[in-house]
Amino acid sequence: MNLFKILTSALLFLGAVSAANADTKITYKSAKSTSSYYQMAVEIAEAMKKGSAGEIIVTVEESQGSVQNVMEAIGRTNNYVFTTPPVLIKLARDGKAMFKDKSNPRFNEVRALFPIPSLTMHFVMSKSSGVKDFAGMEGKTILLGKGSFGAREGEKYLKLFGLEGKVKLAEVELSNAVPALKNGQIDGFVTAGSFPAPNVIEAAASAGAKVISLNDEQVKASKRTRLVIPSGTYAGQADDIVTTSLPVIAFTTTDMDDETAYNLTKTYWENKGALGEAAKWWNGVSLDMLSNILTDIHPGAKRYYKEVGASLAEHH
Repeated sequence: MNLFKILTSALLFLGAVSAANADTKITYKSAKSTSSYYQMAVEIAEAMKKGSAGEIIVTVEESQGSVQNVMEAIGRTNNYVFTTPPVLIKLARDGKAMFKDKSNPRFNEVRALFPIPSLTMHFVMSKSSGVKDFAGMEGKTILLGKGSFGAREGEKYLKLFGLEGKVKLAEVELSNAVPALKNGQIDGFVTAGSFPAPNVIEAAASAGAKVISLNDEQVKASKRTRLVIPSGTYAGQADDIVTTSLPVIAFTTTDMDDETAYNLTKTYWENKGALGEAAKWWNGVSLDMLSNILTDIHPGAKRYYKEVGASLAEHH
């Protein structure tokens, strides 16, 4: 072998080694910086860096919401990761609802990676109200808030379960829900967020508030995903709470190579315990939530799920 060939081989080898050691850079499009989902994104970024010994670097970007995250998949390339309820991917592909006249072939390139904490409905009632079920809310003063998923969903449930016009809706900001509950200004409030929700923790611990359960018929009528908040999640909660949720999934596109998707998914699940120790909302996430994914899972992520024996639906 002549000197030129030796040098060429050496350079190719060094190039391969440096490529193997290169950082994997991920852009993670999350939510508004004031939301719990942005905080989760920061927690994921830290867990990925620690869990991969610095090889996976996640940059968190603020977003105005899930629709924007999906729309940006059109122009984003490389390792773009974003969070959204899985139903929005189906709507985007079909050009329906908020994606009417906005369909794009790129939506077919979206692939799922892993579930994150779901948006969980909480119907929180004061101790003094004595309310133990939905029917008991009649004649009470309830705070729904404005403009949020929880407010829209709460309003929908009041109509569905025959309480429209039968409860007094409080004109108080959701941020003031706990003080308003404590001073008797309201009998209860509705909030959606990952559990345990900070405002519900405070309401239960400081005012003895209770989260009411929905029955199976109500869950079915809501057309949302059934979710159980385990007993002991909130102060004084002796039993499991049955409620509804809107699943949220981390997605990418086919631009991400299989190895990166595999490493990202593996690192996420292997560090989920540490995430849960730092913030309890991660403890509500399990492999069972893969059933909430309505479209294709990235082949790299799928490889990990097959390794751990996770159950995957046919469309995955």
